[in-house]
Amino acid sequence: MTSSRPYLVRAFNEWILDNDCTPYIVVDAGVQGVQVPTEHVANGQIVLNISPGAVRGLVIGNGALEFSARFGGVPMQVFIPLQAVMAVYAKENGEGMVFGSEPGSPDPDDDGTSDSPGSGQSSGERPSGRPTLKVVK
Repeated sequence: MTSSRPYLVRAFNEWILDNDCTPYIVVDAGVQGVQVPTEHVANGQIVLNISPGAVRGLVIGNGALEFSARFGGVPMQVFIPLQAVMAVYAKENGEGMVFGSEPGSPDPDDDGTSDSPGSGQSSGERPSGRPTLKVVK
């Protein structure tokens, strides 16, 4: 089956806008093909406002999300492969979705040395590759 991520990103974006909130996305800036303003990347991630008032020409296709926007007054065309979208949420209340790895896609945290869940890991350890969410203000 094809990836569900583009459908979910489109649906959450529409739902957030329908509820008069501001859609934000969290992007893994280290994924190949990501074109974002690198000066705004922190800890390998960038948070972007994708509301109609912040961007022009937003297209959420099945392979990528793209739009044009101004960053510090400088116009830029932004291109984000959808596998780089880590979360979509409403700025006002944090409602949204964090994405994990999908079957068939490479795990960005997999260096070949981590244990899989249930393979002798102690119960106090968090399984590797598990999504995390942090508060962005």
